[in-house]
Amino acid sequence: MEWLTCIRKSIDYIEHHLLDDISAQDVARQVHMSPFFLQRGFSVITGYGISEYIRNRRLYQAGLDLTRTGDKVIDIAFRYGYETPESFTKAFTRFHNATPSLVRCGQASIRQFLPMTVSIIVQGGTQMEFTVTNMFAFRVIGFERVFSLDDSYQEIPKYWDEVCTKYAASVYAGNPPANPYEKALVDNCIGEYGICIDDIGGGRFRYLIAGKYAGGEVPDGMTLYEFPAGEWAVFDCYGPNPETLQALNTRIFREWLPGNPEFELSGNANVEWYDCIHGQMTDKDYHSAIWIPVKRRNQQ
Repeated sequence: MEWLTCIRKSIDYIEHHLLDDISAQDVARQVHMSPFFLQRGFSVITGYGISEYIRNRRLYQAGLDLTRTGDKVIDIAFRYGYETPESFTKAFTRFHNATPSLVRCGQASIRQFLPMTVSIIVQGGTQMEFTVTNMFAFRVIGFERVFSLDDSYQEIPKYWDEVCTKYAASVYAGNPPANPYEKALVDNCIGEYGICIDDIGGGRFRYLIAGKYAGGEVPDGMTLYEFPAGEWAVFDCYGPNPETLQALNTRIFREWLPGNPEFELSGNANVEWYDCIHGQMTDKDYHSAIWIPVKRRNQQ
């Protein structure tokens, strides 16, 4: 399915099920796309995560119900998925900057949040350079943690800091590995890849801080993962991180994927590649890349 069509169908599905117990996974199922990729594309194109968008639409409709009907606050709260009047009042006040009682008596107005329409704007500028390459199957080893789609952008950078402090600081300072985890980090260049794997559902995905597996011991708690052979779109990036790589990711989902006549997303993972040998991530010419699994549209 064409990318922008997926986003539009997602918004239509949400509108028809605002009163139902739906999640980002339900939306992704309707458009036959990985929840992880749909969530990322939805966020880049609309500026909202799927769960956030659903919540905002419900709170806007709840505000309309308060001003247009005589329904009790508790009934409106239950209608839009809140288990208690207290939790509804807290969310409502945060969104509208006014309590339900103030809105009901006309002393405060509600914040508008109408259904979004999605279009693609073609702009001039630099061409997005990429290559599509066939890769053999390969294995990676890394430190793994499960993240929620809703707050992954905030939590994953903290995880990098945690792993670097715990396992990398000593060896980066020039000391020999002092335990199996530090040895695995050095032997496999862990930190070369940041890998998102969408294979557990429930609004969560696995994230690996990883390197290409060179063989040897796999310490307790570390993960091996194998990527199958296939085609990948490789987008090289030059500039300080994380700003430059984030900007490239935005361009991929806003400019390259929508309506792409030749390629569409495939698989359930994507990779951020970092040059672990040359330069620092803050250098103006630092080399990194985004790898996205793709398939050709005429491929059955």
